[in-house]
Amino acid sequence: MKSTITAVSVLSIGQVDPKIFGGFAEHLGRCIYEGIYEPGSALSDEQGYRQDVIEAVRRLRMPVMRYPGGNFVSCYDWRDGIGPREKRPARVDYAWQSLETNEFGVDEFIPWCRKVGTEPMLAVNLGTLGTLEAAHLLEYCNLETESEWVRRRRANTGHEKGYGIKLWCLGNEMDGPWQAGHVPAHEYALRADAASRMMKGLDPSIQTIAVGSSARGMKTYLEWDRQVLEHCWDTVDYLSAHRYSNNSANHSAEYLAEGVEIDRILTDYAGLLDYVRGVKKSHKRVYLSFDEWNVWYHSHGQREPKQLWTKAPHLLEDIYNVEDALIAAQYLNAFIRRADIVKIACIAQVVNVIAPIMTRQDGLFLQTIFYPFEMLSTHARGQSLSLSIQSPTYSAGKHGQVPVLDAACTLDPSTGRLMLSTVNRSIESEQVVEFEILDRKLQQVLFSQQIGGTDLKQTNSFDRPDAVVPTLARANIDDRKLRLKLPPTTHAVIVIDTSER
Repeated sequence: MKSTITAVSVLSIGQVDPKIFGGFAEHLGRCIYEGIYEPGSALSDEQGYRQDVIEAVRRLRMPVMRYPGGNFVSCYDWRDGIGPREKRPARVDYAWQSLETNEFGVDEFIPWCRKVGTEPMLAVNLGTLGTLEAAHLLEYCNLETESEWVRRRRANTGHEKGYGIKLWCLGNEMDGPWQAGHVPAHEYALRADAASRMMKGLDPSIQTIAVGSSARGMKTYLEWDRQVLEHCWDTVDYLSAHRYSNNSANHSAEYLAEGVEIDRILTDYAGLLDYVRGVKKSHKRVYLSFDEWNVWYHSHGQREPKQLWTKAPHLLEDIYNVEDALIAAQYLNAFIRRADIVKIACIAQVVNVIAPIMTRQDGLFLQTIFYPFEMLSTHARGQSLSLSIQSPTYSAGKHGQVPVLDAACTLDPSTGRLMLSTVNRSIESEQVVEFEILDRKLQQVLFSQQIGGTDLKQTNSFDRPDAVVPTLARANIDDRKLRLKLPPTTHAVIVIDTSER
């Protein structure tokens, strides 16, 4: 089986924003407690942060980290999580039927971000709270005046200067009936517009993210988004989108074509953003923040009554396999291909809860989905190139006939380095992939790794942490072309040094 890819350096889709490699940490299950934060652990530092988790997250090079939710944020009062810990109230969490002790809040999250090397992306509660509470949180975090909330920050943390948080999510999944404070689109749009205006009035340097549809399957999909955009266009900078993929039907051929569905969603949003921009007769652009994405189905329904209303219950602890890693790669390939509209994306989540990193008291292991993310966040730089791909197709169930090859490519003009990311969706056949960039010379392969295998259900675990890890990809340059032998159900990342012809 053979596929060919042709590119030209001047045919660029857009600049790849590093923020597409963002993360997400929610007060859910063991993401915060026993994940990020575990005071008293031999693996934690003096502030209670798990040092092994910090090192693992650093490897993922996440420029932004969304917090504190997620569904959690819509019934969360940020004021419960500041000040002396012994005075912080414990609250029941409506979203996940857990107990939130508030030992960890914004003043713990931001220093953790600084240690990791990421920037906080804070979500405000527009479900059960509103504009004033959101503005007060921004005041607490960013301002440097003599107001009450700034005084409290200084008293609580000693931080004279503000934290300088630039990205703010205006609620979470407000289109969903499951969301605390759920309202129709027009009412949410009023809330989001008011909050964005007031917050930007306090700090004009920030950017805000309005809530879009939480899933393509929602009855209000795109219509919700249209109403929100038309009302909030002048005051927001991004619209959010969410998607979780699953193979609950155990139809691997269909599941491996998930990238086609992701592409359709991005095409939908590209059209909507252009439509509203046209209706508004606006020179401004609003971009997409795909701030929740991942595979999620292994843990559905796994909850015992004794876990209700407890601290850090074991929830949503999916263990990922080979085919899940290929889906993660396809999400990232799709975001790179639509670099013109996707400027932020956040894998949900980073630790223990549908996450690439799993911990227990004595250590951690890295899940299969960790490695495609690490390879791409490390090497995808510069411009996303438009690709001409000639690939065989296969029958992918409800998706119909789908190309066997999924690919994305970037070129960094400052270094001449080209990154090619390819996924072989075929369960049975190896692919020989030939790649050529017509106006540049391929000099040398600098990096070539792949992850995958024919055992699609193979996972990593504490007992076998290296069962699925990257191996050397078979790539070489011959006659001005890259030739890659891509095994069945495998993701490969190749980095090549190039020069002008």
